[in-house]
Amino acid sequence: VQLQAFGGGLVQAGDSLRLSCAASGRTFSSLNMGWFRQAPGKERELVAAITTGGSKHYSGSVKGRFTISRDNGKNVVNLQMNSLKAEDTAVYYCAADNRITGSWDEYADGMDYWGKGTLVTVSS
Repeated sequence: VQLQAFGGGLVQAGDSLRLSCAASGRTFSSLNMGWFRQAPGKERELVAAITTGGSKHYSGSVKGRFTISRDNGKNVVNLQMNSLKAEDTAVYYCAADNRITGSWDEYADGMDYWGKGTLVTVSS
């Protein structure tokens, strides 16, 4: 599975930004998808996940501000980020998982496939 994330950039606090990730090499609809981020000096953090069935899950730090979605026809997973804060500054990674079922903690430990990150910088 190849994953290509794009859409990062420099924005101001309070702004919105939309990340997208294009997947190839495997039937996209059979993959659980996630967005992780890693800020300088911090551990990698799972921020949002969407299952093959369309169930959406979020970390507490982004719930209510971020929305994950998928388009199985276009093999794309998106992360709409609203009300951005300086602490959202990080490199964001798209990831995919083969597991038929999985928990948030299992996904947070890591997924099977990773794309290169895209940098999001939020200025305060």
